[in-house]
Parts: sequence; structure tokens; C-alpha cells
Amino acid sequence: MIVELVFAGLAAGAVYVAAASRVVRQYERGVVLRLGRLKSEPKAPGYTMIIPFVDRLRKVNLQIVTMPVPGQDGITRDNVSVKVDAVVYFKVINAVDAVIQVEDYRFAVSQVAQTSLRSIIGKSDLDELLSNREKLNEGLEVMIDSPALGWGVQIDRVEIKDVSLPEAMKRSMSRQAEAERERRARIINADAELQASKVLAQAALQMEDNPSALQLRLLQTVVAVAAEKNSTLVLPFPVELLRFLERAAPTPAAPAAPAPAAPAAETAAVPPAPDPAPVSPPVSTPVPIEGNPPARNGE
Repeated sequence: MIVELVFAGLAAGAVYVAAASRVVRQYERGVVLRLGRLKSEPKAPGYTMIIPFVDRLRKVNLQIVTMPVPGQDGITRDNVSVKVDAVVYFKVINAVDAVIQVEDYRFAVSQVAQTSLRSIIGKSDLDELLSNREKLNEGLEVMIDSPALGWGVQIDRVEIKDVSLPEAMKRSMSRQAEAERERRARIINADAELQASKVLAQAALQMEDNPSALQLRLLQTVVAVAAEKNSTLVLPFPVELLRFLERAAPTPAAPAAPAPAAPAAETAAVPPAPDPAPVSPPVSTPVPIEGNPPARNGE
């Protein structure tokens, strides 16, 4: 009888020990609720025991958790529809607050991350979403970390993964980028032409002082053209070379020039003699004779 009682006691003790034994891993902390009331300190990593049917041990993971944030549709400050998704890295720094202050800290962090991401989309321009993500990540981290600290959670990092744009906006941005590259190419080409024109102007001044340099440059051009496999060779003959040959040739003695004739303009300038005035015939006046009256017309 005594032996049976001993074996029964040992069996009961073994069952109790098995029911009360708990193992807390290194990256975990154990929060004990005794009859629904929190004990002062969480259980440290290792082997621990609780009172069966009285205590309830809840293990909290202290490792960094990677949580993807689903894509959120929103309208930017410059009225562009986009879809942005992100990822949040966080960890529990206070196991007691993670158990007592919030029902499910993972779900709570996920919801805060989604609302904060939508708020960031509405406050930012499209260019900021595409080019200034570091600043947006910092602002998003601050927005999520503020309420999460009360839950015993610390936001370690927030990253915006992708920004999806409508197809029409993608085509518009492609045309804009192409126009910008074309503008830069034209500016570079114009700048090169300006620099080349300045250098050519300096070279022209040097060749003007020394005409033989121009001939050497002409010969170099001919050699460069002849280097190609061409069947026709065009050899220009500059006028400057003719002038150079004219200055180099001796000038013969000029014969005596005849006396210049009077210009026609001077001859035409002498006015012609005026015509003599016509002489009118003498008018005879009849003189009456005494004793014979003058005859009347018709008598």
C-alpha cells in the first residue's frame, strides 16, 4: 500500500513537473499572467516553471520582423494616380507592453503602416516619390514609430519598394525624358560649334599672316581626300594662289600712253549758237495824191 502511494505521488509529481515546465528561447521573453494578472517581470531565456492551471505563459519574439505593406492606391499632391508598396522592419523592445497594451501588435503595425503610406503619398509629388525616397522613408518611419512605441515596438527601418504608374503617365515621362536628352544634345552640339568657330577664327588669322600655311592646309585636305578609295579627285584652285603668283611675277614696262582725247561730256556741254531772228518785210503805207480822191473798193 505504501509503495503504491509512493508511486502515485511520484507519478503526480512527474505530471505536475511536466505541466509546469516551460522553456524560453534566447530570442524570446515569457510574460506570465497569474489568474489574469500580470506578474512583475517577464521570464528570462532558459528553463522555467509556472503553476499549472493558474499561470499562463505567453512568449514574445524579440527578433526583427519583416512585414510587407500591401500596395496602396493614392493620388499625389500634383494629382497623379499611383500605387505604392513598402516593407517595414520592426522588433519588440518591451514584451510586457506588446502583450498588455495591444491585442495583436503585428496587425496594429501593419494597419498603421498602410495609413501612414497613404498619407505620405498625398503629401508628396510624383518627382519626390521617384527620386527622393530616402526622405520619404525617414518621414514614414517617424509616422509609424510614434504610435508603435506605446505598444513596446520599435520601427527599425521602412523602405518604399515600388511605385506603379499608369501607362499614359509612363509614355508622357518617356517623351519628356527623350525631349530633355534631345535638348542636351543640341546644347552640346551648339557649344562644340561655338568652340570650333573660335578656333577656326584664330587659325584664319594665323593663315592670313602667312598665306603659305593656307596652301599647306589645302594640300593636307587633298591628301586626306586621296586616302579614300575614290575614282575622282577634285583639286580646287584658290584665287589667293593666283594673286600670290601675280605678285611674284615681274611686271613689264608699260608703253607711253597717247594724249587723252577730250571727253565727250565737255563737248556736249558747249551750248549751240542761237538762230537769227527772222526779218519782217517792210510795210508800205499809201500816200494820198492831191486832186485824185482815193478809189473805193468796188468802184
